[in-house]
Amino acid sequence: MAEEKKNTATKKDIEAVQAKQSIPEAEKNPMGKFGVKETFEGPDGTEYTFQFPGTRAAQDIIDQSKNGYGVVVESAYNEALWKSVIVSPQGINWDYWDEMPNRGYRDVMNAADNFLGRWIN
Repeated sequence: MAEEKKNTATKKDIEAVQAKQSIPEAEKNPMGKFGVKETFEGPDGTEYTFQFPGTRAAQDIIDQSKNGYGVVVESAYNEALWKSVIVSPQGINWDYWDEMPNRGYRDVMNAADNFLGRWIN
């Protein structure tokens, strides 16, 4: 007859192994969407930092940019992007785009829109 193996692990041994196997949530999901950042260089050399505001906030940006017929109002959408997604440089407003020629308003807004669209998906 084969000899039966007995488990001689103590409670302390089991707890030690379980503690080593326990992985914190932040390590399990290192690419969590909230707060993800990306940089974009505008045509004039200005570096813009985009930060994902979270799924709910991103959806709010889209929803609040629509008119009564459900059509996105681009000026409202772009304002929401520079207030909630473009975190650097700070203080962007309509005058910011008029201060210097070739700032790349369309390029920057398209890049911010693309960034938001990739992360909300």
